[in-house]
Amino acid sequence: MPRRPDPGRAPPRPVALTGTPGTGKSSVAATLAPRRSAEVGELALGWGAAERTADGVEVDLSALRRKARAPHAFGSVELVVGHLAHLLPLRDVVVLRCRPDLLARRLARARRGTREERQENVVAEATDLILLEAVRAGHRVWEVDTTHRSVADVAREVERRIARRGPSDYGRVAWLRDPRVTAQLLDGEP
Repeated sequence: MPRRPDPGRAPPRPVALTGTPGTGKSSVAATLAPRRSAEVGELALGWGAAERTADGVEVDLSALRRKARAPHAFGSVELVVGHLAHLLPLRDVVVLRCRPDLLARRLARARRGTREERQENVVAEATDLILLEAVRAGHRVWEVDTTHRSVADVAREVERRIARRGPSDYGRVAWLRDPRVTAQLLDGEP
């Protein structure tokens, strides 16, 4: 049974669900119902820290961080979702990972971004960019590999991580050790 919030105290800070575009963040968040989640872009728009553009939402990260520090900023939101979520002042971060060659196929199949943008995302995933940003920021970080796993399976693991919390757990995913990944990067193919 959920605990009743204490009206005098700020609600617990949500968990960031982040990762390179295409790793499954939105799908996992949607599966975690009835957990309350919010996309970073929508939060930023609601807080006046972003504006809509022809390409989507342009977030003012400094303004977003300032707004996120307010005690009741997130209300009942339990999961903040997006590839910028780990840049917010949240203690706990789940980083979704996906083998870069599969990520490239996912992004191409979904027609997400230009060829160059897809290649940038593949390189970011291969080089652990989001994971390293989260770790450097001092967050408690849990890494979850989504490669060849169903959304339901990944959602169950994320749910367990959030429920258990515990110490950081990352470093098992090392794409650059995989010869397929290094060949893909050297070829420059998304």
